Amino acid sequence: MKSKKNLNMAHYLDPKNDLTFKRVFGEHKHLCMSLLNSLLPLEKPIVSIEYQTGELIPRLTEILRNTVVDVRCTDADNRQFIVEMQLFWSESFKSRVLLNASKAYVMQLDKAEEFELLQPVYALSFVNDKFEKSPEMANEYYHHYKIVNIKNTEKQIKGLELIFIELPKFKPQNRAEKRLHELWLRFLTEINGSIEEAPIELLENELTREAIGYIEKAAYTKGQLEYYDKWKIAVMTERSVLKDAIKEIATKMLKNNMPLEDICNYTGLSMQQIEKLT
Repeated sequence: MKSKKNLNMAHYLDPKNDLTFKRVFGEHKHLCMSLLNSLLPLEKPIVSIEYQTGELIPRLTEILRNTVVDVRCTDADNRQFIVEMQLFWSESFKSRVLLNASKAYVMQLDKAEEFELLQPVYALSFVNDKFEKSPEMANEYYHHYKIVNIKNTEKQIKGLELIFIELPKFKPQNRAEKRLHELWLRFLTEINGSIEEAPIELLENELTREAIGYIEKAAYTKGQLEYYDKWKIAVMTERSVLKDAIKEIATKMLKNNMPLEDICNYTGLSMQQIEKLT
């Protein structure tokens, strides 16, 4: 009974939901800029942005239509930024993110008269799931990809940069030099739709305090809350469908005598999960 009471008293909605993520970062430019400046490896900070609308590519499958939330914008230097919230992981997401970023880069050809005028595209993807599961990556939540020379990684072909953040791995360290970096990740991980009070550190910062105000349950209409719940249920359903499909693939691999390690790498299942299928 106690847990049910606490759930009913929840003061906030989950910022990872489609409705709330777009409310915070898709309607308030200064909050989106703060998020991008604090989490991206930029040579110079973003000073202003304009939102872009429309999907770059259609959803690759109807089954996973609710698993990705995105916000796109362009800054004063015409750099493009794609911010995505991926609710659970599939290896195909890497290809989808690369395809999205590549299409955003190519679409500049309609306006740029020379290749030298093309500006970089940054894809920032929050993943509410663990996808790097090797022991050496157990504590690595921030993954930065760019096009570099294999022998000399200082040499780079600029144009596309992809950043994936594994939210479940994030642990705050309260480092002053990364204050906003950590506060925004705490906002996305600690405000989970079931708490009654926000962490004091988030309320002390004016930006994260403002963001928290936009996900207060009382700020939404009955219709919006119904959409919030339906979207949440749809995501849970899709997660279940994907898990069942992955287990079916793993079972077929086992029947074909594929090595367990290869099945783990391909499906993302743990050795223990695969052994339970035998």
